[in-house]
Amino acid sequence: MASPADSATGGDAGRRFEFDVIVVGAGIMGSCAAHAAASRGARALLLERFDLLHHLGSSHGESRTIRDAYPKAHYPPMVRLARRLWADAEAESGYRVLTPAPQLSMGPPGNAALLAAVRNGGGAEEVDLARRWGGALRVPDGWVAAVSELGGGVLNATKAVAMFQALAVKKGAVVKDNTEVVGITKGRDGGVAVKTSGGEEFLGAKCVVTVGAWTSKLARSAAGVELPIQPLHTMVLYWRVKPGRERELTAEAGFPTFSSYGDPHVYSTPSLELPGLIKINYDGGPPCDPDSRDWASGGGDVAERVARWIDEFMPGHVETAGGPVLRQPCMYSMTPDKDFVIDFLGGEFGEEVVVGAGFSGHGFKMGPAVGRILAEMAIDGEAKTAAEAGVELDHFRISRFDGNPMGNAKDH
Repeated sequence: MASPADSATGGDAGRRFEFDVIVVGAGIMGSCAAHAAASRGARALLLERFDLLHHLGSSHGESRTIRDAYPKAHYPPMVRLARRLWADAEAESGYRVLTPAPQLSMGPPGNAALLAAVRNGGGAEEVDLARRWGGALRVPDGWVAAVSELGGGVLNATKAVAMFQALAVKKGAVVKDNTEVVGITKGRDGGVAVKTSGGEEFLGAKCVVTVGAWTSKLARSAAGVELPIQPLHTMVLYWRVKPGRERELTAEAGFPTFSSYGDPHVYSTPSLELPGLIKINYDGGPPCDPDSRDWASGGGDVAERVARWIDEFMPGHVETAGGPVLRQPCMYSMTPDKDFVIDFLGGEFGEEVVVGAGFSGHGFKMGPAVGRILAEMAIDGEAKTAAEAGVELDHFRISRFDGNPMGNAKDH
């Protein structure tokens, strides 16, 4: 069987390079890609501009939702693949990063996205919210409320990133933080040369770019490629649970992750990481420059909108007076159609540079699947795992924006 270097470069040429795969960006996607590559026996290098496990991007914090219920049918197969790979990584590392929970989807009866999410998630059944979870959730008459008992869950984000980085190193990957990449060029003898702000140059057979909100900047400055990815500044909001109600809203008590498809679109995880507090968020935020954000108030009127939602839907269980107890900044990297970018960069790089980006606020849960796909694309030129799992990658091609700035949005 051919080695990763042989597969990536066509025989003995792989020995000309220091690394078989250079991964730029050590958030969840890059860390998973480095682990997947190293697990194949590839010589993998993972580069991070900031400190490892920093809080400046999109992969930090204590919780992310995982859910099978998706309005777009091409995501559930990737979520199911990711669940399997999360379990494999937990078994390999010996500790847990995923807490299972039911998934509740609710919204107006005519909401097409809600109905599609319930249909695509599989196994969801309508639930009487007046009786379930102590009546914590009150919805307008006629609303649809469907729960999948095994369809949700909470991921400890920072711990998960650390887990995949540790596993990557265990498999032989090299990890370097505080190493800003400023240039990606064709190598003199083939492959890719990755240049840093400190004057270092690393040579690799292939390169995977997973820099989140910095993708457009790096693709433009380092490779002269324009990608329609707009960072948004979001605020993660934690609210105080009313006295006497604390246990009712915990993961231990079976409280769900949920998505409310009304206006505004609100999502939540059960009370877990901060006792007595629950995360309830608005899905969105204002555009931002990842290098010059307003850390204190950049979330706009998000807190006020969420507070009004809580007062209507959870008035007996969550306190809104005084606003959220805790606000944590984060970023989304939005594409016009909210679909991912998973593709070869193309142009002069052909298939030597692979991009994973534009995860649009819903990618973390699929990190292990995306990482595996990116690594296979770099090493093999194709993603066999995706095909075997029924994941259709055509939805994520860069070419969907050619002559059509809205990409897949025209189809929905």
